[in-house]
Amino acid sequence: MPKLTRSLPSLRRHKASGQAVVTLSGRDLYLGPWGSRPAKREYERLIGEWLAAGRVLPAESNVIGTTVAELAAAYLRFAKGYYRKDGEPTGSLDRVKIALKTLRTLYGRTEAAAFGPLALQAIQGRLVADGKARSYVNHLVETIRRVFKWGVSQELVPASVFQALATVPGLRRGRTEAREPKPIMPVAESIVDATLPRMPPIVADMVRLQRLTGARPGEICILRPCDVDRSGDVWAYRPASHKTEHHGRERIIFIGPKAQAILAPYLLRAADAFCFSPREAVETKRAERREARQTPMTPSQSRRRRKRKPRRAPGDCYTFRSYGRAIARACTAAKVDVGMPNRLRHSAATEIRSRYGLEAAATVLGHAQANVTQIYAERDLTKAAAIMREVG
Repeated sequence: MPKLTRSLPSLRRHKASGQAVVTLSGRDLYLGPWGSRPAKREYERLIGEWLAAGRVLPAESNVIGTTVAELAAAYLRFAKGYYRKDGEPTGSLDRVKIALKTLRTLYGRTEAAAFGPLALQAIQGRLVADGKARSYVNHLVETIRRVFKWGVSQELVPASVFQALATVPGLRRGRTEAREPKPIMPVAESIVDATLPRMPPIVADMVRLQRLTGARPGEICILRPCDVDRSGDVWAYRPASHKTEHHGRERIIFIGPKAQAILAPYLLRAADAFCFSPREAVETKRAERREARQTPMTPSQSRRRRKRKPRRAPGDCYTFRSYGRAIARACTAAKVDVGMPNRLRHSAATEIRSRYGLEAAATVLGHAQANVTQIYAERDLTKAAAIMREVG
C-alpha cells in the first residue's frame, strides 16, 4: 500500500509543449509557459482554492456537472474534519451521515443545480411516511439544506439553489401527519434503585453523581481531580470540555456534600487522570471473579496470558456511548426501560425547578443565555452554589 502524504502537487514542465503543468484531483492543468510569472501565479491560485475545497478541484464546470451524490461525498469529507472535538468525532457527524444517506438514496444521480424545493419536500414526505418524528424530520431537512449552503461556498452549487431551498418551511405541530416525539421524562427513583446493584461499582457511582449534580453524561465521564476546585464547602467542577464551549461559555458544576462523599475516593489519583476508568472497572471485575472462584485453575488456564495488544482494550475514561451501554446492560438485566443517562439529568432539573424555580434549574444545569450579563451570571452562580450546598 503506498504511503500517504500531505505534500502539495508540484509544478512540472511538460516537455512536449513547454508548458507548466500541475495535476489536481486527477486532472492535468496547463498554466502557461514554463518558468513564467503568470504560470507561477496561476499555480498558487489553484493550489489555494484546491486546499480550501478540501483537496478537491473547485473547477467552474463543477457548478454545472456536480451530482447530488458528488456533493454529498464532498460534504462528508468536510464534515469528518469539522465535527470533531478533542480529536474524536462528535454526535453531529452521525446525524450528518444519516441525512446524506437519505439524500443520496432518493436523488444521488440528480444534478445538484437541479435540486429544488419540491425535491426537498419529497424527502420530507418520505421521512414522515417512514414514521420519523416531526422534530427529527426537521433536523434532517435542515442538515440537507446546510449541505447545499456549503456547496454554494465551495462553488459547487449555484447560490440560487440554496436560496430556493430556504423557502421550504419546517413541519409544525398539529399541521403535519408526522408523529410527535415522546418527551424525555425524569427517571423514577425506583428504576435507579433497581439498576444500581446490576452495574459495575464505578458506573453505579457515576450514576449517583450525575443524579445529584445534574451534569451531562459526557461531563461525568471526563471528570479529573485537577478540574475540581475543593477550596470551599461546595466544590466547583469545571469540565475541560463541554457542550457549549464553542459559544465562549464557562461551565461550572457545583458538587455538594452528598456528591462529595461519592466522588472523594476517586480523587485519590494523579491530578490529570480520569476519575472513572473502564480499565479499573474491568480489573475490579476480574479480581471479584478470582475471589469467587470455587474450583482450582487447570494447568492450561494457569498458562494463559493476556494479549499485549487486544483488539478491544478498555480505555482510560468512559465515553458517552460506553457509559450509556453500561447503563443499558444494567437496565436490561433489571427489566426496566433503557435510556437513563439523559433522563438522570432531567430528574435533577425537575427536582431543582420544583423547589427553587426555573431560573435556578437553568443555572445549575448550565442553560445560560448567550447575552446574559456578567452581573446576572455572578448572582446566578452564587445561587447555584447555595442550592447545591443543600441538594447535592
